[in-house]
Amino acid sequence: MDMSSREIRLPLDQAVSVLLDLNEFVVSLDRLGSRQADGTADEHTIGKFIADWDVARRLARARGVIGAAVDEELTGEE
Repeated sequence: MDMSSREIRLPLDQAVSVLLDLNEFVVSLDRLGSRQADGTADEHTIGKFIADWDVARRLARARGVIGAAVDEELTGEE
């Protein structure tokens, strides 16, 4: 099953929202990782970020948006 040339469609507002969330998480987690390596961030700091920024819910929403678009393209056999 070659999926390399197939495409999915996402409404632009959903794609932008997911991209903004993912960008925010990548940048923030990179900074937290650097702080942790320097010894200036501990598990509490990282846990607080995850809770305060509602990371789990936002990632689940991003997964849902992309998953729904992929599901529309796949057949039952895939």
